[in-house]
Amino acid sequence: MAMKRIRVGGAIDSSAMSLGLWRVGNMTKAEVTALVAAAYENGIDFFDTADIYAKGKSEELLGAAIRELGIRDSVTVQTKAGIRPGMFDFSKEYLTGAVEASIKRLGLDCIDVLLLHRNDALGEPEEVAEVFENLRTRGLVRRFGVSNHTAGQIALLSRSLADRLVANQLQFSVVNAGMIDQGIYVNTTIPQSTMRDGGLLDYCRLENITVQAWSPLQYGFFEGSFLGNEKFAPLNAELDRLSAETGFTPAALAVAWIMRHPANIQPIVGTTSVSHLKELCAAGDYVMSRSDWYSLYIAAGHKLP
Repeated sequence: MAMKRIRVGGAIDSSAMSLGLWRVGNMTKAEVTALVAAAYENGIDFFDTADIYAKGKSEELLGAAIRELGIRDSVTVQTKAGIRPGMFDFSKEYLTGAVEASIKRLGLDCIDVLLLHRNDALGEPEEVAEVFENLRTRGLVRRFGVSNHTAGQIALLSRSLADRLVANQLQFSVVNAGMIDQGIYVNTTIPQSTMRDGGLLDYCRLENITVQAWSPLQYGFFEGSFLGNEKFAPLNAELDRLSAETGFTPAALAVAWIMRHPANIQPIVGTTSVSHLKELCAAGDYVMSRSDWYSLYIAAGHKLP
């Protein structure tokens, strides 16, 4: 089965699934190259990293793999900046230096997409806009986005930018689905109706900003995977039922659940296993039925009004 294609931010032709490389710090260069090669061979051409992943080693390993495989011209490389020990920093001096360091570690011609990793409470939108324009003019970064930002934070920043943002990377899975809950429980007084992000999912769709889902197989903040976890017995039973019907693994179906949403949400899969990666990619073009999508949503503990 082929990998579904999307346009990230309406601008970048891309695989619907991305490989995230935040867990590769303990892997060898050969192992990471094999992982990147497997992703590319199975339809993934969008790769996500960050300057803080493995203290920069993730960028080094990803860049080395891309160079060795000779695939630079046919892949999209995305990295992030803005997190420092004990603070977030969107200042001109820090962001400029961070991006220059990322370029050096990657060993590539430029960064295709740069994300601001988490919102800096002291960040000045006009200053960020100046940094972005400088990086673009110098040919270091092609496009920009954010990670873990609310609708209001994006709107405030966007007011000063010459170009619109293309992505917002957020924690999202069939278990961590608060963005879905608040849209279903609208105009009720139950906790699930609480809007904590300013209607972020709909806002991103209106602004043509692609939502990228980090930790698509996780629950809580960093508690672990819901797959095979007894805390989520109904969900796992439903995934097993659907797996028996379709031949796709439960993990692949949990990712396909995300990709079924009409917003074309792009899961960032962070596996370090080539075999597991191939299992996920096998369902890269699978279109889940509406009834199965809702059955998984309900089995994950969400209820319909």
